[in-house]
Amino acid sequence: MRNENVVWHQHGVDKSIRSDMKGQKPCLLWFTGLSASGKSTVASAVEVRLAERLHHTYLMDGDNVRYGLCSDLGFGKGDRVENIRRVGEVANLMLDAGLIVLTAFISPFKSNRKMIRDMLVGGEFIEVYIDVPLDVCEKRDPKGLYKRVREGELKNFTGIDSPYEIPERPEIRIANHGISVDVAAHQVIDYLDAHGYLKPVV
Repeated sequence: MRNENVVWHQHGVDKSIRSDMKGQKPCLLWFTGLSASGKSTVASAVEVRLAERLHHTYLMDGDNVRYGLCSDLGFGKGDRVENIRRVGEVANLMLDAGLIVLTAFISPFKSNRKMIRDMLVGGEFIEVYIDVPLDVCEKRDPKGLYKRVREGELKNFTGIDSPYEIPERPEIRIANHGISVDVAAHQVIDYLDAHGYLKPVV
């Protein structure tokens, strides 16, 4: 619970000024999907394309965040909720700086994703569902995690013995199997262009 003596201080330079300086509309691209669905790969490709167009971005990846900000958390349900809450709070500060923020997290629970959506201004949360069947993810298995789960070395693994709650109405759905990374990334860029988040290409 927040201390009653803590009061938000409104500074002279606000989000609208910062985003106008950058020529973009701040938003949070929330990539969600099973392990090995390609969230980080697609998010990274999107960020590269945004950088090529001189947009100001920051990408928070699930593994990278657990090196520092969330290094004290495990993978039980309570710790997963706290992991996502912390990411949402940091992302919100980055939006206030006028950035386009990308996050790549399994974030399996609808309630957690809704928590982040409700934290932000309307239109800032863009849910990007990387939709890949479990069997395809398991065949990819770049980190060998599914193999370890099947051998009984890992517990509480999303999609196997812990649920993944599929987004019902994501802003963007990418069927990320049988397509190139470039095609997947451009689905996100096209959405941002069509909805006025990016400065026009000249």
